[in-house]
Parts: sequence; structure tokens; C-alpha cells
Amino acid sequence: MPRRKRATLRSVWWKKILGDARFCLSCRGELARKYVMEEKSWRRVCRSCGRINYFNPRVVAGVIPLLKGKVVLGRRAIEPAHGFWGFPCGYVELGESVEEAAIREAREEIALKVVIKSLVGVFSYSDAAVVTVVYAGSVNKSQKPRATHETLEVAAFSPKDIPWNRLAFRSTRDALKTWIKQAYF
Repeated sequence: MPRRKRATLRSVWWKKILGDARFCLSCRGELARKYVMEEKSWRRVCRSCGRINYFNPRVVAGVIPLLKGKVVLGRRAIEPAHGFWGFPCGYVELGESVEEAAIREAREEIALKVVIKSLVGVFSYSDAAVVTVVYAGSVNKSQKPRATHETLEVAAFSPKDIPWNRLAFRSTRDALKTWIKQAYF
């Protein structure tokens, strides 16, 4: 990506995500946007203690569950992307691994116990505040997925029937496309 375009995306991201980041994470002093020569970058620096406050993306874990040869997706009952389809995914919590978070999300969103099989990929974008780690998972054939408080409905799709124009996130689409290539459908 050209340097100028990347800088523009960063400034838009900065304003969108960090617009309300005004206080130091260490001493609660007021933050100022300052160019840090040693890092050759603009940072949020505390006016009181001088600490550089780093604001990093959050980690999201997801799993593409395969049940009887079909991928199980849930239609989201929560924002963001209410009403759109996606595989189970959500923020990794402190005290759990990325794999554990993906397994938990499947249980919470589509009521399935999944077994992680392989890494599909890691998806990140310069204009997003998350890094999404996606796994392929299998499900015991005797399990039946169901909607939970986080989903409006749950359905199993063959790769050709995935509702591509109704997917929740860019990472959802990219991960499913990668998964299909890896699975050789």
C-alpha cells in the first residue's frame, strides 16, 4: 500500500478508535498526541509522567465448524452486524488461549462443542481494531446446533450455498474463502 494512503488510513483509524483516549493508563494524566523521534511515529504521550500509551488491536478467535460436510453459521442477534451470518467468533478473554476462546464462542453462539482441527488463518486490516484468528473445527455428528441469546437462527451450508452477500464481517468472508481453498471443495 502506498505510504500516503497508509498514513491516511492510520489517521482515520486514530480518530475513530482513539478519539476518546484522553487519559494515561498509568497515572491518569492527560494524554497529548506527540511525535516520538525514537519510534518515528505519532503516539499518545502523558503530559504528567511522560509515558507512551500504546493502544493495540484486540484479538478475536473464531472457528468454522464442520458438521456432516457443511459449515454451521449463525445469524447474529447482537451488534455489530445484527442480522448477518457468521461463524462463531468473539474476543479472547484474559486467562484463556485463542483456541479455548474459539471453542467457548461456538458453545455460546451455536450451542456446539467443537474440536479444533487446524488454523485457517489470521486476518487483520489496517482500518480495523481487531486481529481475527480463525480455526477449522469438527463437530460430533450427533450434536444439533441451535440458536442462543447471541443468534437469531443457525443453519448448515454447503460451500456453494453460503450467504456471501449477508456475511457479518470482511474477516468472515475472507476466512470462509480461505477455508474452502484449504478444504479443496
